[in-house]
Amino acid sequence: MTYPKLSLYIDGEFIHGGDRPTQDILNPATGQVIAQLPHATPQDLDRALAAAARAFEAWKKSSPIERSKVLRKVSELARARAQDIGRGITLDQGKPLAESVGEVMFCAEHAEWHAEECRRIYGRVIPARHPAVRQTVLREPVGVVAAFSPWNFPFNQAIRKAAAAVGAGCSVILKGPEDAPSAVQAIAQLFHDAGLPKGVLNVVWGVPSEVSTHLIESPVVRKITFTGSTAVGKMLAAKASSLMKRSTMELGGHAPVIVCDDADVDAAVALMVGFKFRNAGQVCISPTRFYIQEGVYDRFVADFVAKTRALKVGNGLAEGTQMGPLAQARRVGAVAGFVDDARERGASILVGGAPIPGVGNFFAPTVVADLPDQARLLHEEPFGPVAGMIRFKTIDEALQRANALPYGLASYVFTRSNHNAHVLSTGLASGMVSVNHLGLALAETPFGGINDSGMGSEGGSETFDGYLNTKFITQLNG
Repeated sequence: MTYPKLSLYIDGEFIHGGDRPTQDILNPATGQVIAQLPHATPQDLDRALAAAARAFEAWKKSSPIERSKVLRKVSELARARAQDIGRGITLDQGKPLAESVGEVMFCAEHAEWHAEECRRIYGRVIPARHPAVRQTVLREPVGVVAAFSPWNFPFNQAIRKAAAAVGAGCSVILKGPEDAPSAVQAIAQLFHDAGLPKGVLNVVWGVPSEVSTHLIESPVVRKITFTGSTAVGKMLAAKASSLMKRSTMELGGHAPVIVCDDADVDAAVALMVGFKFRNAGQVCISPTRFYIQEGVYDRFVADFVAKTRALKVGNGLAEGTQMGPLAQARRVGAVAGFVDDARERGASILVGGAPIPGVGNFFAPTVVADLPDQARLLHEEPFGPVAGMIRFKTIDEALQRANALPYGLASYVFTRSNHNAHVLSTGLASGMVSVNHLGLALAETPFGGINDSGMGSEGGSETFDGYLNTKFITQLNG
């Protein structure tokens, strides 16, 4: 299976080889080395900074029509190349091919949405107190953006950041995930082929802490956007704020699911099994804590376990695979740690609960019940194929337990009662709430969390807010 040659992308040039250090890229389903990834040297990073600074001076003055044209072309090319890009994602990240291709096709919409919205970055006129005064508000691109995107959705998260920055009139240096780099490499090629002027988008790789420090501390960079763990996000946000640089942080989650006695249990189970084990649970909005009202608890859990047991786990390129491997070997041990802790505290492992023997980073889809409040699974984001089942009596109890953690990214509610839906959706401390269906992460809707799950939104009409400065102009004519 063909895997792309990997490179840096700086000032419109794909850069291979040289004396740069390299990193092995592994197929998580087989453990085989499939490519070498070049790491940027400090000189490469400085070149990217200089290119982005130079390109910004021209791109900030570009017409929204020009920006829109480039983004529309990116969307068109992404759809045309989705099969090849998707195969690369499956090879280095592990998710089933259908999910990988779907990620690319779905995210072509994000480029398209930003192409439309960038033509609607409006200012306004404020009525003045004196007839000779004119008061206007302008929205101007913030400057050079340093963007850091994760490995779990390598195309999705990177294209959101690149499209927002480019559409706003910013230039951007994107550090993608070194473990799963092919999607970001493909994004660089898409923008290159779409005619984006050189230097507006640059792609670098390296030791994450070294690259982030170099970029954030540079006076060239004025905006940081990061998707990843809460711990790392807090460190980057602190560094950015100490330098008075704005940031958008999409961080960890530990999404509660509340299933009420009056819910459509069959529909809830069908939706949640597929969504829980999508990408082997390596999803920031993955449902993890299932609060099931006592009247439907036994039925919900039994049906959930039966459907979980029937999932086909295997190589993402194999026909019929529904769940692939974890992206890194270290994740297998991390997920096992959550299950072992729950077992030691008296919880019941209803299905799965252990790595799958053989080659690859496979962990069995797992359902845990009778969880004590002290279990790590109820406090720390598992980021793996583990679902915890908890029984509750009253709506107030469910809300209290769901809101007990500092996370606040996504949450899910299943009920036929408009009263319950209102109480829960307004009461959940969460940036996003989905009731009776899965309706998050669409291009036209804001995506983001509160509390320890981050700040700022990507997507929707809010998508450019973090990439624009507000300038007020008041002029006396006379």
